Amino acid sequence: MMVVYVIFPFLQDRFEIEQSVIGQWSVQESERMLVKVKYRSKQKYVKITESHGTYDYQQFHQAVVEKFGLPPDTEIIYKDSSGTEVDADIFSELLSKGEDLFSAYVNDDYEDMSVSSEASYPSDASTVILDDSFCDTPSKKMKEDVQSQREAAKIMVNEVLQRKPGGEKIFQEYHKTKSLTGATRRQLVNILVADMVEVHGRIPSQAIRVKYAQGIVALFPYLEDPLSKHGYEHFYDAASGSGYISWRLKTVQRSLSDQSRSCAAVDESNGGPKAARLTATTVQQLTGQECEEAISMMNHSSDEAVVTEKMKATFEHRQKLVHDPDMSVDVLDTFRRFLDIPGLIEQDFLMLFGEETSGKFLARWPTFFRPHIVEDGKGLVPTVHVEELLSSAQGDGDGGWDRDIASLCLLLHLIPPTSKGHRKAAKISALQAEDYLVRYLQVGASMQIFLSSLEPSQPFMLCVGEQKNKIHKFYVIVDNKAIPCRAQTSVAAFDELFKAHFVFGTSYCEALDGFYSFIQTTIYNIDVGKTKEKPRVRELRARFLNVKK
Repeated sequence: MMVVYVIFPFLQDRFEIEQSVIGQWSVQESERMLVKVKYRSKQKYVKITESHGTYDYQQFHQAVVEKFGLPPDTEIIYKDSSGTEVDADIFSELLSKGEDLFSAYVNDDYEDMSVSSEASYPSDASTVILDDSFCDTPSKKMKEDVQSQREAAKIMVNEVLQRKPGGEKIFQEYHKTKSLTGATRRQLVNILVADMVEVHGRIPSQAIRVKYAQGIVALFPYLEDPLSKHGYEHFYDAASGSGYISWRLKTVQRSLSDQSRSCAAVDESNGGPKAARLTATTVQQLTGQECEEAISMMNHSSDEAVVTEKMKATFEHRQKLVHDPDMSVDVLDTFRRFLDIPGLIEQDFLMLFGEETSGKFLARWPTFFRPHIVEDGKGLVPTVHVEELLSSAQGDGDGGWDRDIASLCLLLHLIPPTSKGHRKAAKISALQAEDYLVRYLQVGASMQIFLSSLEPSQPFMLCVGEQKNKIHKFYVIVDNKAIPCRAQTSVAAFDELFKAHFVFGTSYCEALDGFYSFIQTTIYNIDVGKTKEKPRVRELRARFLNVKK
């Protein structure tokens, strides 16, 4: 790791400055400042200009890059004398307050090295030259440093909770249940963020936020998310700046200052239904004229075996269509046999992911996830509708949904819709969101009238029967067209509904994004680490999966 240390000498007599330089730029001038920069064996000055009471961070950064001949796109992470990361928006404020030591790291991997790097220079040093041998730290030492950081973070969080009011209650609940309710988790985050702001100021560095998040899962291991990279991303995700700690910090910062601040999270997600992916199929694929002839043949054939084989042979062509924004709307018109031959969704999904992934939901849902969702659902605010869902999910309902659909609806209440952005959007309740997941149609009602009355929407499941817990037929509704399910049970029908999103390259309904992300990553294990997940999804996954420990 290449490290650049930037030193700001506010006391002129601490350094020898050439007379010619002093004559040109005076440190005492109100509109200019000389910045002393130490890089390896070279030491130079760069000039930074004050404009309207502020110093230009970008001007300073560009001057450093040019002075030392660094590549123009060099990314430098600046830290102050306390080791706190310095962002562009507070750079000028720190200079004005007399900050006299800045360090600059030219490497994205500074986070893992922060503890050892901060410990490598004395606090009273005014200039530091970093030996290049520091970059060659053995991987064993790196692992020891990471473990040391984790233990230090655990001790810190433990000490905070021990001395703060309300901390004892958190320990008691965790030791009793190996988990925390939503209310207790909020209290935990509030206590730690209050301490963070008190000790590190209202804009704590990324490394500090990571340390608190790391300390939480180290102290309470059953809160750790087994499928995320570090296990603590639902408390703070450094890559996106999201998580419970980040959210609470924003609330605290707004209350401490009237000054507006924007914290935009960059979505680097490349997973989910709309992601193009390599297929698992070994079936020879048709192209060009042969492909067109196969499509024509199966659209007019009455032999289901022929249709099935031709659908396999045109799979890759179909995948190209669903990921082409101009052609995706015509997929069901081109491949019309989805509408009258059950099982084609399952066939395409198998060719995308293989048998192991395809079978995970039906294998895991009845025996593991459904019981835990029902148990967790007992902690929801007890409305009439929630009580009805709980009753049905436990097999005691009368006239409501069957156990599986009721449990799916409970999961939606556990991961409810959230509003996006700062503008006040029309946020819907979990009860309202159920209509985007599943709907009921009485036997004998006109399917055509039902479909023609629909507003454009994402795929959902339609259950046709005498009553909600006595369904005769299941459909997946896509683009206001009814695709018959091969399934005879609601849990298998939902399995087809989920898979339809990937087969047709259709994004999740916004109100169900967290719900489907949980199903996708936690049960099917698809695109784990690639899909952007809400903290609530990660928290619930940690709670369920750690039960097995």
